[in-house]
Amino acid sequence: MSSPLIAVSHVYKSVTDATGTLDILRDIDFTLNPQETVAIVGASGSGKSTLLAIMAGLDTPTQGTVSLAGQDMFALNEDQRAALRASHIGFVFQSFQLLAALTALENVMLPLELAGHPNPAPVAKDMLTRVGLAERFNHYPKVLSGGEQQRVALARAFVVKPQVLLADEPTGSLDHATGETVMQLMLELNRELGTTLVLVTHDQALSQRCDRRLLMQAGRTTWLA
Repeated sequence: MSSPLIAVSHVYKSVTDATGTLDILRDIDFTLNPQETVAIVGASGSGKSTLLAIMAGLDTPTQGTVSLAGQDMFALNEDQRAALRASHIGFVFQSFQLLAALTALENVMLPLELAGHPNPAPVAKDMLTRVGLAERFNHYPKVLSGGEQQRVALARAFVVKPQVLLADEPTGSLDHATGETVMQLMLELNRELGTTLVLVTHDQALSQRCDRRLLMQAGRTTWLA
């Protein structure tokens, strides 16, 4: 039996303002194995995106720990967490998060360049071709459709072959047909590269294509059958 790739241990998250304290996450505790696909589902405001941000080390818990590949993320400083993210985690967001001043190719090259890859252009071109954008290397995000932009985002996330892909409503801003195409592509790339996929989604049909589903309600989690 392989060791868990991600271990979320008794994580709490609270925020306090003039109106009092709001408990966003309450004693979240689970592990994920290498190459597993998991959907986090639940109503808006249930804490899904906050949990994803904490799993990435982008937000800090009030209490508890998250371990990635055996490393306690919150025993690290911000620079060390950033380095751990860069070497292990890819991201896909609902809003694409492409850099408007960079072409599709340059957007996909960027994480390779940040990782010190000696020759990023051919690798980025191969990945863009894999997602069906061989004719779009030199196009800027503003002239790409939503589906094309999300495919660029997929290429950027997968080009570094991350151990973990965190996807926050990746089809949420796309029409149904385009979203289905993007999701199918994401699952294919995930299988090919052996990535652990953690997917936040409101789409029940989409969630059922994952190995397991984790329901969030009022900051607590329950595994669904």
